[in-house]
Amino acid sequence: MLSAVDHYDAPEPAYRRYLHDLEVTGFAGDIDDSYGGRLIAATDNSVYQKTPQAVLYPRTTKDLQTALTLAQQQAYLQLQFSPRGGGTGTNGQSLSHGVIIDLSRYFTEVLETDHEQGWVRCQTGVIKDQLNDVVRSGGWFFSPDLSTSNRATIGGMINTDASGQGSLVYGKTSDHILRLQAVLINGEVIETGPVSLTEAKQKATAESLEGSLYRQALASCVGKRAQIEAKFPALNRFLTGYDLKHCYDPVGETLDLSRLLAGSEGTLAFITEAKLNLTRTPQHKVLVNISYRDFDAALRHAPVLVRAQATSVETIDNTVLDLARNDIIWHSVQAHLSEGKADQPMDGINMVEFTAVDEAEIEAKLSQLVNTLDTELAGGDYQHGVVGYKVCRDAHSISMIYAMRKKAVGLLGAVQGERKPIAFAEDTAVPPESLADFITEFRQLLDQHDLQYGMFGHVDAGVLHVRPALDMKQPDDEKLLRQVSDEVAQLTAKYGGLMWGEHGKGYRSEYAPTFFGPELYSEIQKIKAAFDPDNRLNPGKLATPYAHPTAELVSVDDRKRGYYDRQISASVRKGYAPAMNCNGNGLCFNYAKDSPMCPSYKVSGDRRHSPKGRATLIREWLRLTGEQGLDVSQPVTAKFALFKELKGRHNGRDFNHQVKESMDACLACKACASQCPVKVDVPSFRAKFLQRYYQLYRRPLRDHLVATVEKTAPLMAKAPRTSNLLTHNAVSQWLFQRILGYVDTPKLSVPSLAKRWHNQGWQSQSVTELLTSPPSEIARKVVLVQDPFTSFYQAETVEAMGKVIRGLGYEPILLEFIGNGKGQHVKGFLKQFSATATTVTKQLNRLADAGYKMLGMDASTVLCMRDEYHQYANEAVRFEVELPQEWLQEQQEQLARLPVSPTSPALTTQAQLFLHCTEQTALPTSGKLWQQIFEQVSLPVAVIATGCCGMAGTYGHEKEQQQNSAKLFEMSWAEPIAASEQALVSGFSCRCQVQRFAQQPATKKLQQVKHPVQLLAELLG
Repeated sequence: MLSAVDHYDAPEPAYRRYLHDLEVTGFAGDIDDSYGGRLIAATDNSVYQKTPQAVLYPRTTKDLQTALTLAQQQAYLQLQFSPRGGGTGTNGQSLSHGVIIDLSRYFTEVLETDHEQGWVRCQTGVIKDQLNDVVRSGGWFFSPDLSTSNRATIGGMINTDASGQGSLVYGKTSDHILRLQAVLINGEVIETGPVSLTEAKQKATAESLEGSLYRQALASCVGKRAQIEAKFPALNRFLTGYDLKHCYDPVGETLDLSRLLAGSEGTLAFITEAKLNLTRTPQHKVLVNISYRDFDAALRHAPVLVRAQATSVETIDNTVLDLARNDIIWHSVQAHLSEGKADQPMDGINMVEFTAVDEAEIEAKLSQLVNTLDTELAGGDYQHGVVGYKVCRDAHSISMIYAMRKKAVGLLGAVQGERKPIAFAEDTAVPPESLADFITEFRQLLDQHDLQYGMFGHVDAGVLHVRPALDMKQPDDEKLLRQVSDEVAQLTAKYGGLMWGEHGKGYRSEYAPTFFGPELYSEIQKIKAAFDPDNRLNPGKLATPYAHPTAELVSVDDRKRGYYDRQISASVRKGYAPAMNCNGNGLCFNYAKDSPMCPSYKVSGDRRHSPKGRATLIREWLRLTGEQGLDVSQPVTAKFALFKELKGRHNGRDFNHQVKESMDACLACKACASQCPVKVDVPSFRAKFLQRYYQLYRRPLRDHLVATVEKTAPLMAKAPRTSNLLTHNAVSQWLFQRILGYVDTPKLSVPSLAKRWHNQGWQSQSVTELLTSPPSEIARKVVLVQDPFTSFYQAETVEAMGKVIRGLGYEPILLEFIGNGKGQHVKGFLKQFSATATTVTKQLNRLADAGYKMLGMDASTVLCMRDEYHQYANEAVRFEVELPQEWLQEQQEQLARLPVSPTSPALTTQAQLFLHCTEQTALPTSGKLWQQIFEQVSLPVAVIATGCCGMAGTYGHEKEQQQNSAKLFEMSWAEPIAASEQALVSGFSCRCQVQRFAQQPATKKLQQVKHPVQLLAELLG
């Protein structure tokens, strides 16, 4: 098929010998020099791409010391090392052609908390939201906020000195550092924190590397104090890296090397532990969402809001608002935003947050702001451009509004067209009072280049995120990135600010010498030389070592992802758009266990098994395929097959198999298709890859079993008892596991659905028979479109739906089974799937044209019809099959009139609803719909937040996935399902998974979990 190109294939290169020696020295961590593993570390959330030599995942500080100590040997002095955390940097901070050391996999422990004094000690691979989950019970939180808080690591926050919303009150990460533990380039471990000048001078006398650090810090930070005070602007978001100004505290006469490490982007040391101070969690919070006629009005109104002494003032422009309006998150926030009036629509928002421990303090500030806004609106002339406002006090609603704001970063990457808003000059900081004028000129600058852009940010701190839309596949746009970067640097200088107010320097480091000036920049270089004299730690970022003869800073012109993407033909890029659109935002690394996003990454911790990882691997697979002269947008040819035996030049490992391994771990749940801001739909390109792969390599027999289940299941269901005896005896089950690799396969329903339907006296008809019905009868008929899962393996749910339909006064009609093809798509039988989709579409189109209402019981198959059918059916899809809750919500009046016994046992027990992960992400209102439906029969239902149950179709039955399947169930479902007295589970695979684990004592009472429709049928008698 193709081979992986190895950029480091010189005969026995030093890094290869190093990796071998490291492995035999007792290094207990993971060493990954596979091409796929290196590709995962080649990108972050920036436009740049650098393929490293290898990625190390140390388990302990001792491992890290071992790696760096070994690298001090003469044979390995040429090797360079760069730390990596969450990979969320927007400026390529962690990218390098050297050896990456990733602390996010194992340095994940919260080591110590003190709820009385308000501090925490943790390893630096801990994720920010994870840390807050640990300290929340004590009434504390780690306050620096950022949009990537569910995946950004503490180490990454320290290395970029991250801040975000509320920084005027809460400060930056460096303001919360009490002590750090770090490993220096020679393997020496140091502890940093405030020490008296006397102690600092004493430490400076030592002949160790640490001693040289104190000598240089005293010379630069104390000796050059006057020059530092004169040069550094008084900005809340002023980030230098190597913070000369705050390393020395002249009031307390202390020196703190932590201030040099904070913001240093891994160029000085590897930070392994941090002791951080915490902030009391505000008990009271109010958010005022103010709408404006345009974005300029929102910016110019900001000083009024800042004077209201708010905790934070956030802003969003009309571009981001429009993107949010078209995203699934909008339904959860729309009610809390004032859309303005017909003649003054909302084209900008300021979100003003007040937080306090004392509620009275908030109310006084809020009252003053509301009076000001009411006065402006009463004038009738829309003074300051305000067109409306809403006050939000509900904590959950406030969090949802901020979720929209946080998602705005990723949403910008979802715009149509080849030009996408990208990060490169997008975290400028100027004095807040100058922000509106600065942005006016910034807009003029972008307009001159005919660039589209979106804006959002922290107007209270003078920081605005501006992301111009460029196509990095185009050389002219690459040049434009350089031109705009230069112009923005000049513009920020004009307004007394700087172009890196929040996200660090990275590949913008080339502007540092100009900004700091020769004298202070040389001091920064001396600090770099003290820590890293040979320029081996993340070289080229922030500063080069003083007097180093060859060291150079990186440049904004460095190699970008677009360089590789342009090598893929336009037709191929179009066919694989769900992978090509990945912009690296990393939302798929979401820490939250109850988030449905990418269960395979959650359970493995391997970023190859994430949507971003899979998109990265597929992009390179497409590039290498094209490099071999093969066009995957065309049918497979003999020429293509000739490459079957090609092995990668990287240790003889076939890159095809590396990509396949990543795809095999995907559960095909499609959460990524809706949860990812740019809709990186892994199952769509996974199916295409599998189709190609298996035209060159032998398919496992079980894939054919899945692809043909829609033919075999109906035949077996004609005699379900006999079929179950044949398939579920000890010998058959052994063969299933041994030959097919399948375990715990479900049994056919007894009696069958056909038998149940007949016993109820209901009709089962074909499409042709239905089309003979008189038009007057069609409105009273509801057609149940069968799927191969509920119909043959959980027929009781379909029967229950029929009872509900009948109870509501309609006639339930069971459509003769015609298939769906979901399994064919999942396993990459795309030719067969296209045929199935076309056949089904033609049939259901006829029913839709006749006016039939159609329902389907299984979310995964119904949603396949709404998505994949549009891509693969050779017939326009005009029909719609609804899910039960979608139809039932139209019948709420009828439901409310139906008699329900008040003494029904079901009404006396609280019900909990567990949603199928595909359903809850593709149809985010499903939980609310079910709640509204059950309200009509006086039964409150709680929607339980969960991730994936771990079954996901055939995944949970595959022998090699058993451990991960069980882990996923334990991670998100086991505890809430065990606590449930009446569990309603909407997904077929989810019910199978619960029943599989029902033999465990904790969940044994839930052997017969129900579909919500089954409970509804019971209540309606």
